[in-house]
Amino acid sequence: MLPTNVSDPNYFHQVVDCQWACPAHTPVPEYIRLIAQGRFDEAYMVNWVSNVFPGILGRTCDRPCEPACRRGRVEEENLAKPEPVAICRLKRVAADLKGDEVRALMPAPLPKTARNGKRVACVGAGPASLTVARDLATQGYAVTVFDGEAKAGGFMRSQVPRFRLPEEVIDEEVGHILHLGVELKAGQRIDSMKDLLTQGYDAVFVGCGAPRGRDLNLPGRWDAAAGQIHIGIDWLASVSFGHIEKVGKKVLVLGGGNTAMDCCRSARRLGADSVQVLVRSTYEDMKASPWEKEDAEHEGIPILPCHSPKAFLIDNGVLVGMRFEIVQSVYENGQRKLVPSGQPDVDVPCDEVLIAVGQENAFPWIERDAGIEFDRWGLPVLDAVTHQSSLPQVFFGGDAAFGPKNIITAVAHGHEAAVSIDRLLHGEDVKRRPPPHVNLMSQKMGIHQWSYDNAPINDARHKVPWAAAEAALKSIKVEVELGFDVKTAFKEAQRCLNCDVQTVFTAKQCIECDACVDICPTDCISFTANAESPEQLELRVPRLHPEQPLMVSESLKTGRVMVKDEDVCLHCGLCAERCPTGAWDMQKFLLLTTKAGPACRGAFAQGSCA
Repeated sequence: MLPTNVSDPNYFHQVVDCQWACPAHTPVPEYIRLIAQGRFDEAYMVNWVSNVFPGILGRTCDRPCEPACRRGRVEEENLAKPEPVAICRLKRVAADLKGDEVRALMPAPLPKTARNGKRVACVGAGPASLTVARDLATQGYAVTVFDGEAKAGGFMRSQVPRFRLPEEVIDEEVGHILHLGVELKAGQRIDSMKDLLTQGYDAVFVGCGAPRGRDLNLPGRWDAAAGQIHIGIDWLASVSFGHIEKVGKKVLVLGGGNTAMDCCRSARRLGADSVQVLVRSTYEDMKASPWEKEDAEHEGIPILPCHSPKAFLIDNGVLVGMRFEIVQSVYENGQRKLVPSGQPDVDVPCDEVLIAVGQENAFPWIERDAGIEFDRWGLPVLDAVTHQSSLPQVFFGGDAAFGPKNIITAVAHGHEAAVSIDRLLHGEDVKRRPPPHVNLMSQKMGIHQWSYDNAPINDARHKVPWAAAEAALKSIKVEVELGFDVKTAFKEAQRCLNCDVQTVFTAKQCIECDACVDICPTDCISFTANAESPEQLELRVPRLHPEQPLMVSESLKTGRVMVKDEDVCLHCGLCAERCPTGAWDMQKFLLLTTKAGPACRGAFAQGSCA
């Protein structure tokens, strides 16, 4: 095998599992260390640069970082239920405990005289559009955001219940963006793309979400009395804006995604005596995040899997129940099919139904002769990297681009689209993407001292306290999760393994004394004969996760190579402390994805981009 190319930015990036998994590539260990040091303002800013909405995401993120967290893997032999670091809830700590001084760390709005003369329109005021606006406003663009609602925030404001996300948090973080000089035209819904294109904007970004919830065209659907059957996302918006304040006594929620979980928990708070979630798939195959399901069940809401809706039961024009077919999952060629189980149908009584079986894109305001091509599913035909449509000056992002995802994905789309717009309006090829800026900095402060705490504690994951159930379930606006206090936040931060502090090996300084092998607590270091493939290498312990890279050194003096399994390395630094020649060093890996601005333009291909 050839020596590992550690100069490839993606090598060490992939080792930082949490950052690699985050669509916006937030430097997670960096802000967790800052939290452990009590530097909450700086921790907030590390997040703000990457993910734009730390307080919002600290409460609502889908947390792709946490299943990737190395902590869960290395604890497999020590705990019955190994759990990752509470990354998302630590993000909230940075938002909750920051001071007013954080404003001084943010960019100041540019005066109009410093603008570059380019105008950009953003359709929709959700997370993708607001990210584009944030990134471009700081670079001198005049950005105008259009939205049909009275306040910006998109589905963060209209569909996420207040018991999960208080409105003041949305107001604050949206306010940071508008403060940069972004013009919000609230209450102005765009009804014609062709008309918008005549208004002199140099580029248009479409971030209007997936505003239409899927319906169920089943027997009885259109025979029920008004107000008994609702589309989930529309119902959540009506609850958010105060148009709906009560529900029936027996409520059924159809669907297994996060929207269904928000619907059932909201219905519980609006006075329903009985709330049940019925989903076609198995419990394990539900699309809802595991913690979303746990939260619903914690509040006494049963989830009934393998129930496929068959009909709405109507009695004299009034909904009285629903009929379900009991199905089972069968896998053929890796594809899941739901087939009848042979059990008799089940009738479930109810007086209100919330349908949360998915969302669809709807672009009735984009004329089909406007020059924007759509596919057979009604989605715009886009370049997956640049987000550019077939009409070069029009870009899409968030749920409007590739269908419903989540907030952090919408933010990532916004960053990429802003880079594309910036390059387009400077006459540069949008398909040439700037590489990330990376750096490795030694953390050595002495022979056996490091500039970071490399002794993570053995605590299990700490639980986030909840408000008392009797108070939380009586109001739709009482926030359920209370967040970590300072003491618990410090303890949880200490569980982080500092995966961004990399073990860097210099082969020419190695004397093959095996001191690093002897002291390694996970046996992840092996000195062995080289081989043709990873599978042929003789490692000290079996390689359990082949998707994680192996670090293979250059040939050593004996002809052997050093091989380290990045999968289980604790980044504890013991190898570097024990090494008598300094062949091992602990170096902090810093990755900065390029945002819109001078760094993403010009001569980045020659290495001047940072």
